[in-house]
Amino acid sequence: MSDIKSLDDLKSAVGTAAPVPAAIVRVPVRDKLGRAYATGKRKNAVARVWIKPGNGKVVVNGKEMAAYFARPVLQMILRQPFTVANVEGQFDVFATVAGGGLSGQAGAVKHGVSKALQLYEPSLRPALKAAGFLTRDSRVVERKKYGKAKARKSFQFSKR
Repeated sequence: MSDIKSLDDLKSAVGTAAPVPAAIVRVPVRDKLGRAYATGKRKNAVARVWIKPGNGKVVVNGKEMAAYFARPVLQMILRQPFTVANVEGQFDVFATVAGGGLSGQAGAVKHGVSKALQLYEPSLRPALKAAGFLTRDSRVVERKKYGKAKARKSFQFSKR
C-alpha cells in the first residue's frame, strides 16, 4: 500500500478490492401442506407453532385461545405479532406448549408465532424485528442461594 501517492492510485486500489456480497434474499419456508413451523421459548415454556392461511383461529394444546388463556392480557400478547405485521385474521395458528406457567407459555407462543410469520412471509420480518418479537426473552427466575430465604431475600436479622 506504500505505492499509493495520489487519489487516482487510491481509486484504482479500491476498485480492485473483493466484491461486496449481495444482500441476503430470504425465501419463504413452508411444508407441503402450506404451513410454516417455528419454536418459541420464554422462561421455562417451549411452544411448537404452526401457522397457515385462514381466518384467525388460534388453537393451543387442543383448546381455543380464549379457553386456554382466559386472561385478556395473555390473549392480547398472542395477538401482538399479527397486529404489528398488520395481518390480523389472515392466519390460523396451531400450537402445543409445555413447561412454565401461563404467562411464560403465552410469551413462548408469541415468540413462535413471530418466527413462523417471518418464515411464511419474509417481508414481515422488518416489522417483527423492530418490535423485538424475534428475539428470545432471556429473563428467567434467579436461583435460590444458600443462607438466603429466596434468591436475594435474607432471613430476619436479630440483634439478640
